[in-house]
Amino acid sequence: MKTSRNSHILGILPCALYLPLVVSFEKVTIPAELKSVVAKIAVNTTSCSVTCGLGFKLEEMCEITPAGERRNCTLHRSDCLTSWVCGLLHFTIPVGKPFQFSCMTSDAVGFSSRAYSYTWRLAQGLITTNNVLFKPFKNPNSVIRFSPTRESDAGTYRCDVRLLKTFRVIKRVYFGVRVIRSDLVDLNFQKSLTWEQKLAANEVEGNTENSTHEEIQVVGGGPLLSASSREIYLLLLEPAKL
Repeated sequence: MKTSRNSHILGILPCALYLPLVVSFEKVTIPAELKSVVAKIAVNTTSCSVTCGLGFKLEEMCEITPAGERRNCTLHRSDCLTSWVCGLLHFTIPVGKPFQFSCMTSDAVGFSSRAYSYTWRLAQGLITTNNVLFKPFKNPNSVIRFSPTRESDAGTYRCDVRLLKTFRVIKRVYFGVRVIRSDLVDLNFQKSLTWEQKLAANEVEGNTENSTHEEIQVVGGGPLLSASSREIYLLLLEPAKL
């Protein structure tokens, strides 16, 4: 008997749960003065100017009449924040060269640079984003300058940008700095080109007449000849015409 009674109660519960909910609302009367109110809202907006950190966007603000018409539209510039983590930027700098980098863009600084604080940390001699490896680095500004750059300046610099009002972090960016000795690595791009690449570059720039002349001696004790790099290259390709 107990089993049948329990099953009867369990059978009633689903029916009770699926009963429609009927709620009666009283009629709301909108005052006449509210019907003529003009609202000012954003009808169009651009995307944020940056993908990370503090940027700006443009909003078109218009007054909307009760009839749905737009009037007195203006453009308004406001701050925006898509993501506060900006990742790692790499730089390779020769020893002795001046260099600088900033953790704030010129657009963001132009708003009100006094509204932000900057905290720098350094992982000396390492290129990393592991926050455990960073130690405090004293620099109250948004820019770090090397003048000149030394080998000891190599490492990863982390910059945190905060709002002074709330101390909220609005941007974090890492700068990986590699410092190389000028006597070990030559960064002159032109010197690393082959003859074919130099000739192709000269033809594109229309500079073949100014190509470097070199002296060569024909095998067999012939006289010294003066020719351009292009002419030497063509002679090597077609030795039968010598």
